[in-house]
Formats: sequence, C-alpha cells, structure tokens
Amino acid sequence: MKIIIINGPNLNLLGKREPEVYGDKTFEDYFAELQFKFKEVQLEYFQSNIEGELISKLQETGFFYDGIVLNAASYTHTSVGIGDAVKAIETPVVEVHISNTHKREDFRHVSYISSGAKGVILGFGLQSYNLAIQSFL
Repeated sequence: MKIIIINGPNLNLLGKREPEVYGDKTFEDYFAELQFKFKEVQLEYFQSNIEGELISKLQETGFFYDGIVLNAASYTHTSVGIGDAVKAIETPVVEVHISNTHKREDFRHVSYISSGAKGVILGFGLQSYNLAIQSFL
C-alpha cells in the first residue's frame, strides 16, 4: 500500500508555530513515528507553501497511490483549485486538520476540499494523520 501525506502552508513550522494550537513536535519527527508504526505501508511526505505545487502533487499522485492524506491548511478555506484537483483524481483523499477548525474563526468553518474527500478528520492534533492512515487499511 502506498500513501502520501500532503501538507500545505506553514505546516513546515510545526514545533515552532503556535505550540498551544499545533503542539511542539516537528512534522518530520512525527512522520518518522508514523513510518515506524505503519511499516507495512509505503509512506511518503510532501509539504509546500505554494498552492500550485500542492495541486501538481495531487495530480501527480492521484492516479497511482492507494491514498492521500491532505492537510491543505489555510488553502482549505480559500482554494477552489485544490478542491477541484481532489475531485478530478481517482485516489481517495482524507482531509485532515490538526486543530478543530469549527472551534476557530468563522472563515475556517468552510472547506473547498470536503465535498471531494473520502472523509474529514480534525481536532485530534497530529493523531489526525494516524487516524487518516488507518482509514485506508
């Protein structure tokens, strides 16, 4: 099984950015834990702060992988293009958020991705990624 985690803007700052919201662990450290836990899965990781690069990665992997775990971060609430890319590919996508976006600012209550996603997991911290991977097994 081949699964890719695609992270959007500012998630490269995990461990530094608003630790009260996002925790104090870097995603690279957490990704190593996921690789150890899910040894039977070929896990890959991609992060970009650039909307077009996220769309390109969805298109590149969206016909050949068994699953995509997507945290588009703030682009979730603004990017019709990423939402359209999720709908255009064949690989199932699970939308993930570290925080419970419904407990935050009103603009974060809207997702352009959810309608094309297999499911949505939010509010469980980094554990949200673990739950998303499990949904493909």
